[in-house]
Amino acid sequence: MRECISIHVGQAGVQTGNACWELFCLEHGIGPDGISLGGPEGENSRDGPFSTFFNNSSSGRHVPRAIYVDLEPTVVDEVRVGKYRELFHPEQLISGKEDAANNYARGHYTVGKEIIDRVMERVRKMTDQCTGLQGFLVFHSFGGGTGSGFTSLLMERLSLDYGKKSKLEFAVYPAPQVSTAVVEPYNAILTTHTTLEHSDCAFMVDNEAIYDICRRNMDIESPGYINLNRLIGQIVSSITASLRFYGSLNMDLLEFQTNLVPFPRIHFPLVTYSPIISAEKAYHEQLTVSEITSACFEPTNQMVKCDPRHGKYMACCMLYRGDVLPKDVNAAIANIKTRRSIQFVDWCPTGFKVGINYQPPTPVPGGDLAKVQRAVCMLSNTTAIAEAWSRLDHKFDLMYAKRAFVHWYVGEGMEEGEFAEAREDLACLEKDYEEQRLQTYRQRSWGRICSSENQEQQMAWFPHPEHHGVRPV
Repeated sequence: MRECISIHVGQAGVQTGNACWELFCLEHGIGPDGISLGGPEGENSRDGPFSTFFNNSSSGRHVPRAIYVDLEPTVVDEVRVGKYRELFHPEQLISGKEDAANNYARGHYTVGKEIIDRVMERVRKMTDQCTGLQGFLVFHSFGGGTGSGFTSLLMERLSLDYGKKSKLEFAVYPAPQVSTAVVEPYNAILTTHTTLEHSDCAFMVDNEAIYDICRRNMDIESPGYINLNRLIGQIVSSITASLRFYGSLNMDLLEFQTNLVPFPRIHFPLVTYSPIISAEKAYHEQLTVSEITSACFEPTNQMVKCDPRHGKYMACCMLYRGDVLPKDVNAAIANIKTRRSIQFVDWCPTGFKVGINYQPPTPVPGGDLAKVQRAVCMLSNTTAIAEAWSRLDHKFDLMYAKRAFVHWYVGEGMEEGEFAEAREDLACLEKDYEEQRLQTYRQRSWGRICSSENQEQQMAWFPHPEHHGVRPV
């Protein structure tokens, strides 16, 4: 077995989780009460593909391997009385009495500290039920108090207790123009700084990018959070489909890290999904493997606002599902490689990792996405995502220069020096991306000064500047 435990933190994490588990139940034929819709439980079904995400109870119900956590009860109470109330174990739904009030310090130092032991005890019970735990999927927002503060506290504890297990984040990133809280830049930079060493890979989505996709591709005039979350649900499903269904090229969580994260700190892949299309438009589209692959490289289809044409790709992971043949995939990728607008760094000449899964995407009844025969989710590690960090850092600087709102954080037991420390770390992260973008030019410059007889050997060593006593720029 290759089990994954999902932890949904804060309002964004819980609401995204609702959309994800609705979709997972549909994909595996499980009803809202946890009973299999395929008839009475048989012996073989206990080891079915859904065991990655669902645990079998003694009564024959399928219980999600998931924990919902929020520091205030409102959002979790909606799950407790909602359609899927019988699906979850009552102890999986954990809520406190007062919220973090959009304050990282409350989520990390004061209110969050009161609830962390309950959460870790529940995590321990769930890991004991696993035979081969792959890792943790953590859903949260960067901008909220619980999503930022409590998540960073949780990641520290997970790193301490389960250091060898994969820890993947699905994070709602602050949008460039749309904002739900004034202090989002503070919370986002503080949580990124704290979790940078504890997270193995973080898939970011921003609400504004998804709003635009919903309006443009699915003709929804005013998208709500349920529209956005169902789209995120399809992305999570595609990323985890290879763990749950059979395919000719399957991947596990560790493979994502191996192929997508060239250096430990540079672990923020850009997510793109295709086709995102309404039922009315789908009737008139061909949607071949080549077309959906090309759509992934369009900046308008990305889940974070940035332009990959201004950066270079370090790694690219294409996760196909449905009616897809390997020869069509190879032809589509060969065509992409010929485009001048898509540039890879010199030190990663192959660049592409491919996964093929035979389970087609499952549409949600009453949802916006059309039923299609095939889809692809692209995870690309590109230096262009530094644009998003740069934008956020600038907003942080404008507020912190005046020390605006800082007293709320200091009042909750946080030291002001942590702001400066976090900002310095993010400046280093920006430099890390810039260094990879400029690596090409540095390699060529080094090649010119190498002597002819050992040029080939020294060029082979160059990605490790310490061999030459060269400081990275």
